[in-house]
This record gives sequence, C-alpha cells and structure tokens, in this order.
Amino acid sequence: PAGRNVSPWRDQMIKLEYSIKINANKAHVWKTMLEPGKNEQWVKAFSEGSRFEGKWEQGATVRFVDPAMGGTKAILEIVDPYDGIRAKHIAMITDDGKEETDNDTARRWIGTTEKYEFFEHQGQTTITIEMNTHSSFVDMFDACWPKARDNMKRLSGAR
Repeated sequence: PAGRNVSPWRDQMIKLEYSIKINANKAHVWKTMLEPGKNEQWVKAFSEGSRFEGKWEQGATVRFVDPAMGGTKAILEIVDPYDGIRAKHIAMITDDGKEETDNDTARRWIGTTEKYEFFEHQGQTTITIEMNTHSSFVDMFDACWPKARDNMKRLSGAR
C-alpha cells in the first residue's frame, strides 16, 4: 500500500535462543552484564573493541559500537532491572560514526530485536537470550553467542 514502508527482508526473520546458568544471584549478574568496564569484556565476543554508549534506561536510544568497525543503534524498549531488557535495532553505524539505514545490510538488520530475561533459583541465575533477526546473521550469532555466554559467566565470578 502507498505510504507503507515494507521491507522485503522481514519474511526472512529467524528467532534464535541462547541461555546460560551462572552461580550468582540475578542482581549480581545484571550489574556485571551492564557495568562499564565489564560490559565491554563480554561483548568483545562480537567485536574486540565493542562498547556501549548511552544509558540503560527504558525508552533510551543507545549505540553499540566498535570504533574500528562501526556498530548499531537501538531503542531500549524494556529495561526492567534484574529481570529483563528488550532492544530494537533501528540503524547501523558506519566505521566513521554515521548512521546507515538504506543499504542492503542495514535493511536486513533494522528491526532485529534482542531480549534478555533473568531467572533466579536457589542462588543461580539463568539468562535467556532471544534474538529475532534476518537469516543472514544466524551464523554470526551462532559463532559469537557461546563465547559471549562464557565471558558473562567468567565475569560474574561464578561463585
């Protein structure tokens, strides 16, 4: 229909799920995952120089960038401390810091969502990660998430 922006990539969205159990309470795991200095350590599984720019607040627009490679811009749709985060990606960031929404890769990426849920039972926290993304990103996530989960576990001091 006229005036409606329909991406030809939406029909190729795939739901990916990952999880990890950590021997620490969810408040500790949450803080470790988001804390400056530690956040960069677990996300380096995706890109060595990755960092977060912004505030972990519901409704905030944030950037996940590696200055050498670029990154992504997202809206934090849900930030429920110690329970969950949901982010929706709205642009890619080029290696020179500009927002990109029009090339093929950006059109496949925009609309990707990532959701983190934290469940605690008897002092152990399970984080479930759900990614809804274009099928072209599946191999990257399947290669990177196991490393990211291991990093999270190590940084949380698995006690």
